[in-house]
Formats: sequence, C-alpha cells, structure tokens
Amino acid sequence: MDAAQVQIRRLVPADAALYRDIRLEGLRSNPEAFGSTFEAENARPLTFFSERFGGSAAFGAFHGSELVGIAGLLIHEGQKEAHKGLLVGMYVRPSARNAGVARRLVESIIEFARDRVELIQLSVVSENEQARRLYEHLGFVEYGIEKKALKQDGRYYDEVLMAKDLKPD
Repeated sequence: MDAAQVQIRRLVPADAALYRDIRLEGLRSNPEAFGSTFEAENARPLTFFSERFGGSAAFGAFHGSELVGIAGLLIHEGQKEAHKGLLVGMYVRPSARNAGVARRLVESIIEFARDRVELIQLSVVSENEQARRLYEHLGFVEYGIEKKALKQDGRYYDEVLMAKDLKPD
C-alpha cells in the first residue's frame, strides 16, 4: 500500500461503525497497547463510538472506502491544562503498516493541534520500538517512564511518556 493513496480526514458520527470495527480490531490484536479492553468496548452500543467524536478530534486514514488507521487528540479541559493535548488511540491495520500511514496520521494530529494547544503528549508501550522511533522522528521527546502502566493477562507493561512542544521558545 502506498501512503500517497491514503486519505486522512477527521472522522464524523457517520464513520462510527467503521471506527468501531478498527478500534475493536486494535484492542483484540494489540491489547497491551491500549488502556481499554476488547470486552469492555465490544459491549458498548454504536452511539458510544459516535459520541467519542464530540469530545475529541479523531482522524482516520482511508484507503478507498476502508478505514486502515486511526488516531485521536484529546484536549485537556480546565484553565491550567487547556494548553495540552493527548495523542490517543493510535492504531494502523497490519495491511497498511510500513507504508507511511502512521506517519501521516500523526502529522495530521500535529497540524490540527498547532492552533489549539502548545504541547502534545502521548504514552507508548516501551517495547513498541517502531512507534517510539516514529514519534522521535516527528519531534516527540521522551520525558519519563511510567512503570507497570498497564496490566494485561497478568503481565505488566511500562509506558514511555513523550511530548512535542508546538510553541518552542
């Protein structure tokens, strides 16, 4: 797959069924990478997924009519944290990996965030070297590690905390 053939756009409530399918696939195939679980979200109605688009900016990577990647940006609320956004829910289907799709999704999040926040934060499972390299290449800097951040099937996973300053001094 060529990333140039992929269209990145903000998801809308009409995309909820496609979003639900890829989100559940991500939760099932890479459970260690998400704070939620397949079982919890599979039990949710479709409206749960469409309502997510109201509280955050969710982006999708489309190859034709197929949604092959997703990522979201949550902007913190409250006067003291409104300058920060959190990159969340990043997942690219195996068929679209190593083609630049993830890069284009993160670049879209960064571009969207520029006029809205000063800092984008994220956390990534420490063992996910490919994602860590991508984030570093796009200007994210590691600032800490959360030990035992997630627990899946009795195993703990550390998360690397990263941030990108959109308003450098």
